[in-house]
Amino acid sequence: MSANSANSANSANSANAGSVGAGNATSISGGWFFPDRIDLPFVTVPSTGPNNPNAPIASLLVNVPNFRVRDWSGDFYAWLVLHDLVSAQDWRNVPIVPGAMPVPQVQLVPPTANLPNWTDAAIADFTAPEILTLAQYAQDERPDALGEILSQSDECASYFLNLLTTRPTSYPATTKMLMILNTVGLFVAMYYKSYYQRPRPSQICPALLPPIAIPGHASFPSGHSTQAHLMALGIADIVNGTPLQDTLADDAWTLANRIARNREIAGLHYPSDTQAGVILANGVYALLSVASPSSTANLLAKPTPPQTWFQIARNEAAAEWTWP
Repeated sequence: MSANSANSANSANSANAGSVGAGNATSISGGWFFPDRIDLPFVTVPSTGPNNPNAPIASLLVNVPNFRVRDWSGDFYAWLVLHDLVSAQDWRNVPIVPGAMPVPQVQLVPPTANLPNWTDAAIADFTAPEILTLAQYAQDERPDALGEILSQSDECASYFLNLLTTRPTSYPATTKMLMILNTVGLFVAMYYKSYYQRPRPSQICPALLPPIAIPGHASFPSGHSTQAHLMALGIADIVNGTPLQDTLADDAWTLANRIARNREIAGLHYPSDTQAGVILANGVYALLSVASPSSTANLLAKPTPPQTWFQIARNEAAAEWTWP
């Protein structure tokens, strides 16, 4: 096989419906191409089916009253969930700072005067031991963890699917929910990152030299920790009441801890970044689970009785785990 042929094959594989890598979480259109006869397009072919023989295919229309909820792909559906979330005015008030950390909690409208100064003596004294811990991680654990660090750099949802022994094709609603939580986690983490503006560990201690590119956004809270723990909470939720609940809930949470810690081993996050991600994930999942659609969100059609977009997706995912 030529090099070009191999590249073509890889391109097709990257668009496989089972892919959950970066950019292909639930979208599969990138690699689809259907060649057609130039002189006889499919739309001009007469029907050979039993219901409308010889009728032009282009005249056979389906009665589709609306774009169904289940037809939304996970990556785009996540934006509907975000619409519900941001309509709840308390989503920016989740207290995420670990108790011993000497920085202020975020407020609804961040006052510039209260932004943390990371060179203040109290904060610097808190950060110094964390840097030493990360240096020890790099020395003792980075070589063994490097494979996972690289693999989890862009996405970690595939790890949770593998833990569940599922595939996007066999558990589409579960996959969709994980993609939603991944996007929501990224969104809320970026909001708090923009408030706290914490320098990355390697900006304080260049000798940490992370083995991958340093992300172009602030450190606190850890986005990977937020996203991974949101997915772990979602898994525990949808398997609740099944014989698998205790084992899968524990395993998913342990996996989330491992993914978050790998970012520390890589020198990309402080341990307090990870802890903040855990706190944020718990707070946000609670909002997603109980929040009612606001009057603004109700402009988007939803089934009756009213539910948030996330509640709909969560219920569909839980139905896939009905036992037996």
